[in-house]
Amino acid sequence: MKLEKWSATAPSNIALIKYMGKKDVSKNLPDNPSLSYTLPHLVTKVEIEKSDLDEDVWEPLKEEGFFELRLGPNEAERYLKHFQFLKKKFEISGFYKVRSANNFPENCGLASSASSFAALTKTAAVAFCDMTDRELLSPEEMGGLSRLGSGSSCRSFLEPWCVWSDETVFKMDFPYKKLIHMVVMSDAERKKVSSSQAHKNVQSSLLYEGREERATLRMGLLTQALGNQNWKQAYELCWAEFWDMHALFETSSPSFGYMNGGTFSVLKFAKAIWRQIDDGPLVTMDAGPNVHLLFRPEQAEMAKSLKAKCEALNLKVYSEGV
Repeated sequence: MKLEKWSATAPSNIALIKYMGKKDVSKNLPDNPSLSYTLPHLVTKVEIEKSDLDEDVWEPLKEEGFFELRLGPNEAERYLKHFQFLKKKFEISGFYKVRSANNFPENCGLASSASSFAALTKTAAVAFCDMTDRELLSPEEMGGLSRLGSGSSCRSFLEPWCVWSDETVFKMDFPYKKLIHMVVMSDAERKKVSSSQAHKNVQSSLLYEGREERATLRMGLLTQALGNQNWKQAYELCWAEFWDMHALFETSSPSFGYMNGGTFSVLKFAKAIWRQIDDGPLVTMDAGPNVHLLFRPEQAEMAKSLKAKCEALNLKVYSEGV
């Protein structure tokens, strides 16, 4: 007897070399290659169930340990459009209820789009391959399909390190196999400017010219630094890269920005550690106000100390291994 309901989860990821700017909007192809670290403790869960309705519908998944999603009509339509693309790809008929939820807040700079579309693609692939007795797609194949819904989601299928270049995603092997991740929430509210809109707006910035070359150069240098275990150089490159992206936001027309007082407090804390002991976490930000920190395993006490400082300012911290 064939199943009537399927579910799967997929993680978020944080890019150290950023995806910001598209050379082909229809295929979600990036201007430059990006490098990310997978965040297995921040996940989206998707459930697909056969339905007697005459259309596909999205509903929030209600499950302990997960936030109830609040997708607007346009967001739900975009999500279902990707689901319908997958149905067509697998030649699947009928209608379904699609339910989803994150174990972290959405649309605030934690790459919820990446985990959401990756989880949708993965669940649909599992369901449709089961229905048609096909062999399950490889992570790379699922990533290629997921990219068409949300570009950065293609990086959520490979871990811990993933490179995305044009239509290709592949795993990178660095000596840093397992890092401690911490994201400090200076604002959990939904962004006023979505990542999709940011991709469009940044092209009006005078700093956009040369962005592809700068990011590609940093990509090569960061890959080399991580491979050679040059942690300080990796920190400097990550720091420059996220400021480069946020400078595009602030200098676009119209200009916009995500950083706030909490953001600057966290960045100041991290910077102070590096100035004091010439060591510290890798620091980066997505298109949002919240700060991502990556620590080596032997820096666990440092991570705990920084977490305590942030929580003393009433900033919510999501962390793994702290």
